[in-house]
Amino acid sequence: MSILSKFRFGLKIVGGSPQRILNYRYGSQCGDVDPEVMKDLEEGYKKLASSNSKSLLKKHLTKEIFEKLKTKTTPHFKSTLLHCINSGLCNHDSGVGVYAPDPEAYTVFADLFDPIIEDYHKGFCKAAKHPEACFGEGKDFENLDPDNKFIQSTRVRCGRSIEKFPFNPCLTEPEYLKLQDMISCALMSLCGEHQGKFYPLDGMDPAVQKQLIEDHFLFKEGDRFLAAAGASRFWPKGRGIFHNEAKTFLVWCNEEDHMRIIAMEKGGDLGRVYDRMISGVEELAKELKFSRDERLGNLTFCPTNLGTSIRASVHIKLPNLTKKPEELQKLADKYNLQVRGTHGEHSEAKGGVHDISNKRRLGLTEHETIREMHDGIRALIEAEGKAK
Repeated sequence: MSILSKFRFGLKIVGGSPQRILNYRYGSQCGDVDPEVMKDLEEGYKKLASSNSKSLLKKHLTKEIFEKLKTKTTPHFKSTLLHCINSGLCNHDSGVGVYAPDPEAYTVFADLFDPIIEDYHKGFCKAAKHPEACFGEGKDFENLDPDNKFIQSTRVRCGRSIEKFPFNPCLTEPEYLKLQDMISCALMSLCGEHQGKFYPLDGMDPAVQKQLIEDHFLFKEGDRFLAAAGASRFWPKGRGIFHNEAKTFLVWCNEEDHMRIIAMEKGGDLGRVYDRMISGVEELAKELKFSRDERLGNLTFCPTNLGTSIRASVHIKLPNLTKKPEELQKLADKYNLQVRGTHGEHSEAKGGVHDISNKRRLGLTEHETIREMHDGIRALIEAEGKAK
């Protein structure tokens, strides 16, 4: 029996306690789950079940579903349940706690993924089907803050995965490098305002890397949720960033998804930023075959990014609403917005500046996604003015 893949766990001290980090996988050609993997599954599940975790993983991974799924593997990549839930088992403070190790996982482990998807995406049930792509045009969305009183910057991004490749936990080092080559070649075909240069992370000048991170253009290693999910293996091999000369169009290679396509600029002109992202995605789609499911839309590593995979966000200064967090959250819930700190998830809102984005990405078109976010941000600006 040939071994196709293997789990190995390292220990890393996080918050004063050891955390298991997913490095790589074991599985057999016939799909058997390795005994060590089964042991980790059983122990991890018991700890999660007895914890006070508020994650969607704990909420939906019942004992019955756990027993049903623990021996399953995906047909082609031999991913196990542990690939899917290791991050949530290691981090009981996770909000969701699950990732898809390969595209097949959404089907094989549907008894877990489907209720989590329905919960997170506000009612996208098992019988629901994501609509065909409909981007519309940026001119449909007026500048939210023409006088630059509230919005410091606007960003619209989407995730894309390349067909016939697994996601992070199952990618080999040669596959990471192959993806980097494919993606960088496609990027170099861009022209006009999208034209730019690709910078591999491996061998990047430390000073350049530090500056790109400080300018909020480049991702960095160290996220414990992604590390436990197996997204940091072989770092920095196969990772890189592309940006145009103005740094208003960027693409991250193999950070979380195979590609994160990002348009951004100062101010609140959401329509202009959205148009820049659309045209970039359409040009790249001529060179690369993206992974898409008939029911779930664009397939991504994290189930929160399925469907349109679009996250439209603003850095917005709301000092008055910051003093009234319940009112801020009430408005966010009404318009399906996600409120984060100045530097994203798990950070503080410095000076009353929040990172606010759309929460729903599945079950509605790209145009509807942007419309929902646009209307929500406009409502927040109006409420900020009344909250003095």
